[in-house]
Amino acid sequence: MIKVNGNDLREIVRILIRNLGLLEKTEACCCGVTLSQCHAIVEVGRVKEISLNSLAELLNLDKSTMSRTIDNLVNQNIVLREVYTENRRSIRIKLTEKGDEIFRTIEKSMEDYYEAVISLVPSDKKEQVLESLQILADIVKVNKCCDVKGE
Repeated sequence: MIKVNGNDLREIVRILIRNLGLLEKTEACCCGVTLSQCHAIVEVGRVKEISLNSLAELLNLDKSTMSRTIDNLVNQNIVLREVYTENRRSIRIKLTEKGDEIFRTIEKSMEDYYEAVISLVPSDKKEQVLESLQILADIVKVNKCCDVKGE
């Protein structure tokens, strides 16, 4: 059996991130929006309406960063920002018609891309790959980079 350590995992994740183009957050993802705007559009599109605070939490961003991203999307007529009538301090975000078109384009593009990727994984390994990625995603979600304590 091969001995695996943290550096092996780090190198694979580093290469995966680089190959997926996730390092340059200002790089256009598609449809004339940045990668961070793309993430916001996708999350809003999936739930139809979300509070600014919930969106920031979902994307693991601070509120001010999320607010700036939403400001840019409002200026491009991609999202609407509305104040809740029940709680004037709470802001909800929705896609405009233009935003919904961009969302559908992004979703179709990503579905096609990941379908092509998974089709290249050997049939007997597909379930293993997805299961392993889910385990890794769950662990990383609760153990932030500088919070991990050695066992």
